Order: sequence, then structure tokens, then C-alpha cells
Amino acid sequence: MTGVNPDLTIQRATHLPTPSDADFEEWVAAALESAPVAHELVVRLVDEAESQALNDQYRGQDRPTNVLSFPTDLPPDIDLSLLGDIVICAPVVEREAIEQKKAPKAHWAHLTIHGVLHLLGYDHQDDQEAKRMETIECAILSSLGYANPYE
Repeated sequence: MTGVNPDLTIQRATHLPTPSDADFEEWVAAALESAPVAHELVVRLVDEAESQALNDQYRGQDRPTNVLSFPTDLPPDIDLSLLGDIVICAPVVEREAIEQKKAPKAHWAHLTIHGVLHLLGYDHQDDQEAKRMETIECAILSSLGYANPYE
């Protein structure tokens, strides 16, 4: 890594219990391990109403979703390490963990890492991009002791 921890802000706007700040710090740092510089980012933990409103406004999908990523789009002459924001919907994460028979903490870790990778420019719009992103996610999760979330 860069030797500098990311500047992480965690905002809790949900009534549900969520992982600790230390968990999020570990997951974000692991996802940024190969990033060339330290970054500032926000992880916002929300309920379904906020997730649904954001998903509708920015993706045209009128339903809550597990994670949304909002990369910072700065003008080229502004030299700041602002990476962006990740919004994670606590009720959706908890529900998916139960439905997919996954440990909730492992699912939180996966979605946090997934969101950070989106901020770094990774995507899954086609099969090749999806395979590349999934491979990176699985490697990061494995390094943290979590199983492959796609199996």
C-alpha cells in the first residue's frame, strides 16, 4: 500500500446495527492496497428509503439496492485525493446475507470492497469486466479470510 491509510468517513443513517468502524477501515484499506495514492472516501450506511431514492435518481431503478458508488469527478487541474462515496443499504445487506446463506459480516465486507473497486474504475458491464472485478474481489476477500462470495 501507499503507507498512508485512507481518510475514511463513516456515516450511519440507519436504525440497524452495522459493522464497526474498524471493520470498514480494514475492508477499505484492503481494497485500496494497490492504489497508487491514499484516498479520501465516505461510506454511508442507510435504510431502504434513502437507498431507493438514490437508486431511482441516479440509476433509474425505483427500488433499494445493496451498494451504490459515486466516484468524485474533479476537474483535471484540481489535485485532491477525493475518491468518492459508497452508499450501503443495511436492510438489503442483511436480507441478502440470509437469502444467500452468507455470514452477514462476510457480505458486508464483500459489498464494501465491491463499492471501493467501483470508485477505482472497475466495472462489470460485460463478462470480461465482470470476471476481472470478481477475481480482484475474491483475492482481497481471501486475504482477509473470507470465502469466495460467488460460490
